[in-house]
Amino acid sequence: MRAIDYIRLLSLAAIWGASFLFMRIAAPAIGPINTAFFRVFFGLIGLAFIILAIRKSLEFKGKLGKTLILGAINSGLPFLMYSIAATLLPAGYSAILNATTPLTGAMIGLFIFSEHLSLRKWIGVLLDIIGITIITTVGDSNIDGNIYIGVAACIIATIGYGLAGFLTRKWITQQGGLDSMLVAFGSQIGATAFLSPFLIWSISYGPSTEWLQGEVWISLLAVGFLCTSLAYILYFRLIADIGPLRSLTVTFLVPPFAVLWGFLVLDETISSGFLSGSAVILLSVWLIVGPDSQATAERI
Repeated sequence: MRAIDYIRLLSLAAIWGASFLFMRIAAPAIGPINTAFFRVFFGLIGLAFIILAIRKSLEFKGKLGKTLILGAINSGLPFLMYSIAATLLPAGYSAILNATTPLTGAMIGLFIFSEHLSLRKWIGVLLDIIGITIITTVGDSNIDGNIYIGVAACIIATIGYGLAGFLTRKWITQQGGLDSMLVAFGSQIGATAFLSPFLIWSISYGPSTEWLQGEVWISLLAVGFLCTSLAYILYFRLIADIGPLRSLTVTFLVPPFAVLWGFLVLDETISSGFLSGSAVILLSVWLIVGPDSQATAERI
């Protein structure tokens, strides 16, 4: 990896770490469906402005339909799941569970894309299960039984991320490639379309919402423009340059930032159970993406 790739990874980790903070502010106030929709909608608007400003050609090379599907898998579903988790878990919890993405990616690669899974990776998978168990059973005593719903939502989100990484390689990278900005733009169109029916249902039949909350709208604008528009341009560029498995290692770097932002802004605290489980999960991620897996990463 080049120096610029490491800089992009670190920048993306800091930005996505902040996204858990913004969702933690918005989701409990206006609901997870509304939060997820406005995240992708503002992300779409931000990308549209950038594309217009630089006068980029909207030539998708026949890949528009595939980028729309990628948007539902890689943005719509995960953002909805993490918005649900944000109503139930501290930002640090969601971020550390997000770090299991390389592990779900490895399992998806094994069962769907015929990727090799070494003994080292199998140990990583086992440790991942142990780490999640520790967090959910020895975690913060102030979190009620809904922690299991929050954890399940986060795991579903990581499955979406892992699957989308391989589909991006198969549908985009291996089919002549596509500008990362166009992939990000198309994916946000797909995510917005995916979440629109949920928004209509939420407004029509969901609980009443107090929309006039300045802090919430600031969070939504930040999570849309910064954590989605800018972040997805960086992310898809990383997939094109270093492959999906290495790109997913950004999730290893996100938790420290998420915990830091949560502590500084929301005064969130962490328990010994969370720290123990996090350490096990991060070790499991290292086993997946460490030196022993470099050959696989190159093939991906």
